Amino acid sequence: MLAVITAAAMVPDLDDEDGWAEADRLRVLVGGLREAGYRVGAVLPADAALHARLTALAPDVLVVDAESGARDAIEHVVWASRDAPRPIVLFTDEHDPAHVREAVAQGVVAYVVSGMAPERVRPVIDVAIARFEHERALRALAARGRERDKAQVLVTRAKYLLMSRHQLSEPEAYARLRRTAMNQGLTVAEVAQRLLELGDLLG
Repeated sequence: MLAVITAAAMVPDLDDEDGWAEADRLRVLVGGLREAGYRVGAVLPADAALHARLTALAPDVLVVDAESGARDAIEHVVWASRDAPRPIVLFTDEHDPAHVREAVAQGVVAYVVSGMAPERVRPVIDVAIARFEHERALRALAARGRERDKAQVLVTRAKYLLMSRHQLSEPEAYARLRRTAMNQGLTVAEVAQRLLELGDLLG
């Protein structure tokens, strides 16, 4: 399910040509998404209530329509989806390389300029979802690497603490850490952390 977020007035003043053009462009975009087979759960304004609306709706993908003021709309969307990041696709008429870089840095995974034919909407959304999932997997992999490095540092420090306090060799110190971890149902890193905390307390 998609949520479309827009900076356009939902019901424009008919005397406001720019407002009417933005609203009509939004109508065409939503129609193109539906024609491509997507379920549009809601069309939401980019305002302060967006976070609560997205939390309640829980869409899979966010499509941002911003003919003008794309930067403000993206900031609203990124802030509103901070608790549950999702793929963000931006449709805009602004083709400024600086805005493109800024939008991508904030989490936009597809930046589409000057509208799109309905038959091209699905490939863009599908690629955006795939790119989002790939980047999320890379971030998770990097996080696991950082945790692994942190755990290794803890274990090394704990081994040297045992070696200095109990005149053990390095293999003996590690064996004690490992045996304690198995007996207590903990990881070696968790035992190392607790041992180091005790060492700090006792000086």
